[in-house]
Amino acid sequence: MATVELRFSAQPEHVRTARLVAAAVARRSGVDEALLDEVRLAVGEACTRAVGLHRLNGVDLPVRVLLTEEEKKFSIEVGDEVPDEASGTAAARAEADDAAGRPHPSTPGSGEPGADDGDDDGQMGLAVISGLVDDVEVIAGPTGGSIRMSWPTTGPGDLP
Repeated sequence: MATVELRFSAQPEHVRTARLVAAAVARRSGVDEALLDEVRLAVGEACTRAVGLHRLNGVDLPVRVLLTEEEKKFSIEVGDEVPDEASGTAAARAEADDAAGRPHPSTPGSGEPGADDGDDDGQMGLAVISGLVDDVEVIAGPTGGSIRMSWPTTGPGDLP
């Protein structure tokens, strides 16, 4: 089981780097090429949410991303260091999108994939992830939360 760990400061500009690293590791792990865009988008949504929660709550710790290659499965876990009581309310999640620099629908020509559509409860990022990833789990706890996602892979001997 090979694992890559990525930690980055909670700045919106680092989300793109996390997406690129996740796609590269997913490709190397045997995730089908047709799923790589889904991996990029799902990681982008999860990282954007974590960045927003960190910024909103004044957390200076880095966002963490674990990329794990397992037998027949590639998993990604994006974690934040924001306690459940701070991030659990709908208003806090919506504010997290704002703090992460998500464009609003009133932003002309934003056209960004995964941009906030004004959903009142701030759940748009999680809805996008749930629509993309069959195996997803959202966990919140007293020391922070995480979003775990996984995709099937070809066996190590099946790679070209």
